[in-house]
Amino acid sequence: MARPLIYNGTARRLFLHRHGLATAPNGAARGDALAAVIQDLGFVQVDSVNTVARAHDMILWSRRQAYKPASLRWLNDRKRAVFEHWTHDASVLPVAFFPHWRLKFARDAARLRERWKNWHGSAFHAEIDRVLAHIGDHGPVGSGDLADKRPEKSTGWWDWHPSKTALEYLWRSGELSVSRREGFRKIYDLSERVIPPEALNARHPAEETIDWACAGALDRLGFATSGELAAFWDLVQPDEAKTWVAEALASGRVMEADIALAGGGQRCVILRPEVMDGLADLPAVAPRLRILSPFDPALRDRNRAERLFGFHYRIEIFVPEAKRRYGYYVFPVMEGDRMIGRIDMKCDRSAGGLDVSAFWPERGVKTGRGRIRRLEAELERVARFTGCADIRFAPGWLRVP
Repeated sequence: MARPLIYNGTARRLFLHRHGLATAPNGAARGDALAAVIQDLGFVQVDSVNTVARAHDMILWSRRQAYKPASLRWLNDRKRAVFEHWTHDASVLPVAFFPHWRLKFARDAARLRERWKNWHGSAFHAEIDRVLAHIGDHGPVGSGDLADKRPEKSTGWWDWHPSKTALEYLWRSGELSVSRREGFRKIYDLSERVIPPEALNARHPAEETIDWACAGALDRLGFATSGELAAFWDLVQPDEAKTWVAEALASGRVMEADIALAGGGQRCVILRPEVMDGLADLPAVAPRLRILSPFDPALRDRNRAERLFGFHYRIEIFVPEAKRRYGYYVFPVMEGDRMIGRIDMKCDRSAGGLDVSAFWPERGVKTGRGRIRRLEAELERVARFTGCADIRFAPGWLRVP
């Protein structure tokens, strides 16, 4: 029996609805409302680059333009409704996920323990224990706070990195949690002092966590391959995701379909039968123009974004300036359910202005007056969000081919 075909436009609508980008970015953006946005997304990536706004702040602002960065800090530092840990990268996650992250803690601890033991020798465990004891006795620390705590006799490992290595290991293994950030510096404390007891004390068997992770990834993606399920949180291994898909297909929890790709061709995916049944009633995507973070969850999987939207994006931070095609940190631009281009901009915080260097429309995207007005309106919203008093356009900023 032939698999049903899901047209590309329908697939994009489903994907954007699941990622909070199909409706206008209105609504409350504090407390429980903000926690619900993070719950729906599954994670929000944290990144240090601050040319305009940090990635986590821009991701949340793109969905709720009433959002203020202090609201996320309160959610983590005071309410403890979220915690910070590793997915494919450092991310903010709902604290209710903490018990399932114990599988990742255990796997990361084993991998890092072996790697660093081989790297730094027998001193590894003693230094880990010493850092943990220091925090237990003296309270939260950042990586620089232990810099003057070196042993009199060189240990090799400790001299290589006096605090960061130990703190990173203890955080990745779950013994420490990020209590807060000062600027962008992580402040670590014992997890028992940070994570609420109901999340700290809960335990799940590995097979339960694997089921939870695969099912949750599918619900947030709308449709996926087993590889995409494994990569979503980077919590389960590819073979575990394959086994989950096979069992879910056999039990009827999921079904197969073909997705029509933006560049032509099709890709076999799985989705829930009830999702397939509801595609005809899926609302249209709001026509809003949005400037997105390069680390937006909708674009994190660059290959999936290219297959679905025909949008090839690679960040060029680590590309030598002379070899960059676009710029150091260029923001994707979406209008409705279509990726229409990318924009190079940054905040000049000393002068209080938002500097726009260039906008490159995608091939086939017209840059008429209406679209430019919509882009300028979004830039005005970005300026308000970042505290920039005005917008300054560089000569020749509109790069029409």
